[in-house]
Amino acid sequence: MAKHWILIGIAILNMTFRLTFSNTLGYHRDELLYFSLGNHPAAGYATTPPLIGILAWMIQHTLGYSIFAAKLLPSLLSAVMVFIIAAIVKEMGGRSGAQVIAAIGFTSAMVFLRAFYLFQPVCFDIFFWTIMFLLFLRYINKPTDRLLILIGIVFGLAMLNKYLIFLLLICLLLILPFTGYRDLFRKRAFYFSLIISLLIFLPNLIWQISNRLPVLDHMSKLIETQLVHVNRIQFIIDQFLIPFPAIIIVIPGLLYLLLSKEMINYRLLGYSIVMTVIILFVLRGKSYYTAGIFPVFIAAGAIYWERKIKSMFILYSLAGLMLILLIPMLPFGIPIYRAKGMVTYFENLERKYGLKFGRNFEDGTIHSLPQDYADMLGWDEIAKNVHKAWEISDKEHCIIYASNYGQAGAISIIGKKYGLPEPVSFHDAYYYWAPKKFDKEIMELIYVRERPSDDIKTLFADIREIGGIENKDAREFGTKVYLCRSPGRSFNEFWKEVIQRFYDTR
Repeated sequence: MAKHWILIGIAILNMTFRLTFSNTLGYHRDELLYFSLGNHPAAGYATTPPLIGILAWMIQHTLGYSIFAAKLLPSLLSAVMVFIIAAIVKEMGGRSGAQVIAAIGFTSAMVFLRAFYLFQPVCFDIFFWTIMFLLFLRYINKPTDRLLILIGIVFGLAMLNKYLIFLLLICLLLILPFTGYRDLFRKRAFYFSLIISLLIFLPNLIWQISNRLPVLDHMSKLIETQLVHVNRIQFIIDQFLIPFPAIIIVIPGLLYLLLSKEMINYRLLGYSIVMTVIILFVLRGKSYYTAGIFPVFIAAGAIYWERKIKSMFILYSLAGLMLILLIPMLPFGIPIYRAKGMVTYFENLERKYGLKFGRNFEDGTIHSLPQDYADMLGWDEIAKNVHKAWEISDKEHCIIYASNYGQAGAISIIGKKYGLPEPVSFHDAYYYWAPKKFDKEIMELIYVRERPSDDIKTLFADIREIGGIENKDAREFGTKVYLCRSPGRSFNEFWKEVIQRFYDTR
């Protein structure tokens, strides 16, 4: 009974800790995009499957558009993860001590601190991977058709969140023929499970096909702009850094799962995970793409230490050690200080210890803050300045244009408290919602960009700067809001040309 209360306490700690610091910096750029999808629920989007948009829609219609509302579900999910990992430990033969150690391992792992702090598909992806592992373990321990059906349902839902989990399924299916579970392919329930997965995923598949498979274009751009900068050696190093301080149980868990006779029944999961990591390594996947594998290693490592350490005092001291190691590193996982405090923290790390770890942007450059934190700054300024421009504009004949989805999301989400209308943008999913034409002649344009483009400077005679982001630590530093007036020719005719050019280049 004491164990249950400890797990409940750890779960509450996970949720409340994240919510306590939910607004130290602000919305993340991607959170603004994903939360904006709730304004346009659909079967798919430019860069993500539909589940995140459906969840955003549900949150907005129950809790509203506040940053607390956006952070609540990931934080709540972190509490749920404590019990799922404890259940994995139990399925693998661990007792109460191992369940507590694994729960602390999850709590202290850096990758999970960040993942379950942000409203992004990543936290839901980790959740689905962990549920899949739990169901596979239960099937190994007690094969039933019901479990196969549940696996099919979970996999179908997971595919509506992030396609990455398809890699896990492929690796499992490739490993299964070389194990004692190859008879799975002869079971009718196995194929019924696959059909259920397909039916759940079908709306998004149809959407992808009907929209000319935008996922392929997204992957191509991702490879060209981000994955090309992934260093494979750094990818391997990161696999030891991102679960820290839980690495104390992750490494023993990996070896225990792959080498110990006590884990022989579950070894196929270990082989599948290793194959997944190798494929991601070869394809230059981002380091955090492996996040979903760590709950299994944490569980196996907790069981290893429980069986090796007979003293409960020493065993729980191991949990305490992970938490002690976590405390000075908390700012790497969650922004526990305001912007200036976070900058000072990373400056001190470099000045005292020569450490620049974590401040690399996706293009390989190093900045004052990690990219995730730099992406949480400046959005309020954009919304406020757009509101200033909107208040002095001719609202009946004015539109708001944003050059990227972060700016557009700031106007869509933060702008709700100012009564701002939906902005127009061609970035990411916003191009699906961009109007082909306007019913009324547009005479004024609120323009959000670092500087006006040449065609805007040619079109409008009066371009007035309203304000911009002045925080040099923000990734959007230099972005400004302009109010453009006195068009030299019909804006509506100009817009037709813009739309034509956009679709001609797609």
